[in-house]
Amino acid sequence: MEIFGILLFALGIFISVALHEAGHMGTARMFGMKVTRFFVGFGPTLFAFRRKETEYGLKAIPAGAFVKIVGMTPQDDDVAPEDQPRAMWRFPVWKRTVVMSAGSVTHFALGILILWGLFSFVPLNDQSKLQSQPVTIASVSPCVEQQWSVDPATQRERACEKGVDPDSAAVMLGLQPGDTITALNGQRVTGWDALTTQIRASGGQQVSITFDRDGTSQTRSVTLPVAERVKQQVIRDDPDRAATDITPADLEKVGMLGITPVIPRTAAGPIDGVGKAVDQTGVMFEGTFSALKRFPEKVPALWAALTGDERDPETPISVVGASRIGGELFDRGEWPTFILLLAALNFFIGIFNLLPLLPLDGGHIAIAWFEKVRSWLYARLGRPDPGRVDYFKLMPVTYVVILIFGGFTLLTVAADIVNPIQLPF
Repeated sequence: MEIFGILLFALGIFISVALHEAGHMGTARMFGMKVTRFFVGFGPTLFAFRRKETEYGLKAIPAGAFVKIVGMTPQDDDVAPEDQPRAMWRFPVWKRTVVMSAGSVTHFALGILILWGLFSFVPLNDQSKLQSQPVTIASVSPCVEQQWSVDPATQRERACEKGVDPDSAAVMLGLQPGDTITALNGQRVTGWDALTTQIRASGGQQVSITFDRDGTSQTRSVTLPVAERVKQQVIRDDPDRAATDITPADLEKVGMLGITPVIPRTAAGPIDGVGKAVDQTGVMFEGTFSALKRFPEKVPALWAALTGDERDPETPISVVGASRIGGELFDRGEWPTFILLLAALNFFIGIFNLLPLLPLDGGHIAIAWFEKVRSWLYARLGRPDPGRVDYFKLMPVTYVVILIFGGFTLLTVAADIVNPIQLPF
């Protein structure tokens, strides 16, 4: 099933890239520019057909798509005399900006639409209900590790070892996944945090646990073992702190029951889904800009991953790596994360494509507005308009950008094949 998930995620990327080019084509036609070709894929043509003035087709290599708009730059020498009035470079700068940015806008719209569908119709973890409903048990720990320590192999908190460490209180009580805890010491208890606080404060004491199983209420008693754990305040203040950074001052002796909760899941619905999608879009935009800023400093880490070091999970990934992770998520049934990753990739492609560098769309937009500002400035100074930018003079810089991006892409693909990022769950 994992290979199917990989292909499904790759198909999602392929479709989004094709729609990117369709965005360019649609806006160009809207303004009256001439579009002569729209092809999905590269390489040998599998089939093609012509409708009015545009040729559509499918090529053998599914690695993207392209659209041909007549006269994108003044230096294009394949513009027929009768098409000169419709050459793209002759149109007002704002229209050219709309056309060149339409690809990225398409990615943004796709990302928001994906998020809206996710939040509206897919049941997701609802932390608020976890705190407002009786706790249902997801899993029972077979034992309890009484001394907190770090496992050298995983660099995480050491897990208990059944048969070596004492049985957990949950095992002694006979609790099972699916049981719902309704009361502690005869007092109704609701919410995971409330239950956890009372359990931690009752270490070494005998407590009675009331729980429902298959519609029948039962009450059993147990003495809660005392174990060394990280203080709740430390977790709240720094939830991402690595286990290796925990100090003795961060630990305390607490009571342990040995269960994990079922997190209730709800779908927000189409109305509330709008707000959640907008909020998540903001989070993803912020994360994308932050990731772009860190690109240069992550290159050494990518190279180190190729030479045998552990792969930094925050290093960039290629389409190959993203598809592999998507396949793993699909195989594990993690549909929400699969969908979130696809939305995030759309936002990343959209933002990256607007960078003011040739041959990216953002480079063409930057040149168009540079020409506009320069013409305005020369007019204010009473000097003749210097005209259009000569793209041929920019080709050396363009080649350097292509070389850098190409090298970075090869590096990420190689790292994703040789030393891929591992999911943390």
